[in-house]
Amino acid sequence: MMRADRLMNIMILLQSKGKMTAKELSNDLEVSDRTILRDMDALTNAGIPIVSERGKEGGWRLLDNFRSKLSGLTVDDMKTLFLLPPEEILKDLGLNNLPLDTRQKLLANIPDTYRDEAQTIWERIYIDSGTWRQSKENVSALNTVQQAVYDSKKMKIYYEQADGEQKERLVEPLGLVAKGDKWYLVALRDGELRNYRVSRIHNAKIKSETFRRPLNFNLVAYWERSKVAFVQNLPKYDVQVEIHPEIMKRIKFTGKFVQVIKTDKPNEYNWISATLRFNDKQEAIEYILGFANKIKVVSPKDLPDKVVSLAMSVIDFYNNE
Repeated sequence: MMRADRLMNIMILLQSKGKMTAKELSNDLEVSDRTILRDMDALTNAGIPIVSERGKEGGWRLLDNFRSKLSGLTVDDMKTLFLLPPEEILKDLGLNNLPLDTRQKLLANIPDTYRDEAQTIWERIYIDSGTWRQSKENVSALNTVQQAVYDSKKMKIYYEQADGEQKERLVEPLGLVAKGDKWYLVALRDGELRNYRVSRIHNAKIKSETFRRPLNFNLVAYWERSKVAFVQNLPKYDVQVEIHPEIMKRIKFTGKFVQVIKTDKPNEYNWISATLRFNDKQEAIEYILGFANKIKVVSPKDLPDKVVSLAMSVIDFYNNE
């Protein structure tokens, strides 16, 4: 980031948040504390009335009644204001005003120089986070969870685990995340950050006891790290195969399991070598059997016998009907 941009962003942050420490500014702007202190000297020398308050509740702030004329908004910034979340997400949160009404209000109050660009993005971009065959999850606990998040109050939940068993949990709710059309609660339990799928929360009860949010906790940053860790820890079962060219388009179109397709060296029968990645062996067996004689397993060596065994059990099942 150029220094001039950073100085302007410091002013914008102080205007919006009121007071910030050097550490908070350095984290937001991704620079060192020492750089922030040099920037503060530069702003002071430029005549910007910034003061430093010492002590536990101290930090940097602009003098009262000072407002910069620099909004910091670019055309791209203004466009993002019109890319509202899907209506279903807003309804889940109890925000029943239609996106149309909100954007009309914005359009009426933004500078003329931005209005045409905003109108264009409004008319040409629509975000739909649902699936083609959408099955609405039961999120009856969402309102209670949302209130606990807002009030920073501890909450007792009965959480359904993968095996169907419900366990009682006392959590400190920090935030809600909409992933596609699914809601997740990010909360502390026994001092550790956890993610809970809201549709699996039963009988949530808000306690009267409040809690202190962790210093410098950033919901977006945590969620992004959590996603990366989740993907890295997913089970992996790789299968080396040869694929009949007749089904290659179908496999490449879905793209769900194919990790690597080596199309440069087809064998003498024009079959194509590939690596398919599955969650586990059983998933691999069922998927490969579904393509009958169009996929040949190369490795693991024991997998073809497993595929044949499943095929024989299917034949026996229907022969005995």
